[in-house]
Amino acid sequence: MFIDKVTVFLKAGRGGDGCTSFKRGRYVSCGRPDGGNGGRGGDVYFEYDVHMATLLDLSCTPRLKAEDGQKGSSNNKFGKSGKDLILKIPVGTLVFKSGKFYADYSGTANERILVVKGGRGGRGNASFKTARYTAPRISEKGEPGEAAEVNLELLLIAEVGLVGFPNSGKSTLLSQISAAKPKIADYPFTTLIPNLGVVNYRGKSFVVADIPGIIEGAHKGRGLGFEFLRHIRRTNILVFIIDVSATDGKDPYLSYKVLNDELRKYSKYLVKKHIITVLNKIDLPNCREHIKKFMKHLKNKKIFKISAATGSGVNELIVEMIKMLKDPPVLKFEEEVENVFVKKYIYQPKFQVNFENGVFVVTGTKIEALTKMTKFSEDEALRRYQNIIKKIGLEVELERMGAKPGDTVKIGNFEFVFER
Repeated sequence: MFIDKVTVFLKAGRGGDGCTSFKRGRYVSCGRPDGGNGGRGGDVYFEYDVHMATLLDLSCTPRLKAEDGQKGSSNNKFGKSGKDLILKIPVGTLVFKSGKFYADYSGTANERILVVKGGRGGRGNASFKTARYTAPRISEKGEPGEAAEVNLELLLIAEVGLVGFPNSGKSTLLSQISAAKPKIADYPFTTLIPNLGVVNYRGKSFVVADIPGIIEGAHKGRGLGFEFLRHIRRTNILVFIIDVSATDGKDPYLSYKVLNDELRKYSKYLVKKHIITVLNKIDLPNCREHIKKFMKHLKNKKIFKISAATGSGVNELIVEMIKMLKDPPVLKFEEEVENVFVKKYIYQPKFQVNFENGVFVVTGTKIEALTKMTKFSEDEALRRYQNIIKKIGLEVELERMGAKPGDTVKIGNFEFVFER
């Protein structure tokens, strides 16, 4: 089954908790702190696999999680780190994380992309020991791992894309020039998925994609074209296959114009690619008259006349494809993907305070992580947390916002009572 769009929920592993422990033994009057740190949570990666051609495997498991880190223990023993989760995806896959573009996966073999990062392991009390603070009774909880909804879109990698209306002969041509065996029949939308074929001709080889039939209005979502038009974004050459026999009653030149318009409306960058115009089915009766009419509209344009069924004119077409592939169009990434993705680095304060429904809501990556990793059951951990909040100016900001003793302050999933 060909699956080219998948949504998965990925969660990295949680870091292991740190340990609060003191060295005990015979002749040891004052035990020293020896609580170890927790192990880090496992990360989630995507890895390129040259043998994959579909996202079917990921569609079967929409929720995936990496391994959690283990807790630290006494005698300065660190917890074991969680095992990373490595997911295989085909080359040409676009990755969108939480609704925003994240990566264009067209890399090299064994290349990996970090998608969600595992949580840091909590520190044990041995890590808090200083020259003045010799017996800390404090440790941290493990940091939760990142989580995100990830959308994957596969763009087939092919140098040449065959486009045309249903029954124009694209699948027949692909079977003629390669070893591909697409389903061929005389009814609309015989091709329900894109097909790939490798062309080998006089020592030259390249990949050709047969894109499912486009109909008028495909750029708005009609027919199958809307689903599969994106697969021709990475092609260097587009081959317009026009049924010149007009057995369906459509004027060949009108079909050519509609095909051009549909591609231009779908993406203004597609028309910048090399385009080869092919009149197919010249072996059928009454085609000569239609060819003459077609050629009158495009007098100065090179037109190839072939019969995909008999093979007439096909070799000349392959030679032209090879010739154009020597000088591929230079398109920027945004022209392939139709969006300009720019990384923006925006300064974010340590925290932000908003008053919502009678509650002071504090947000911020660092303050939320500190809250999640603090063991409030430990008195020293609680005092440390209060000192940090005071140093970063959160209390002052809450007072400025109008907080009074007894008001509720929410940080992440935790609620506190404001006091002075």
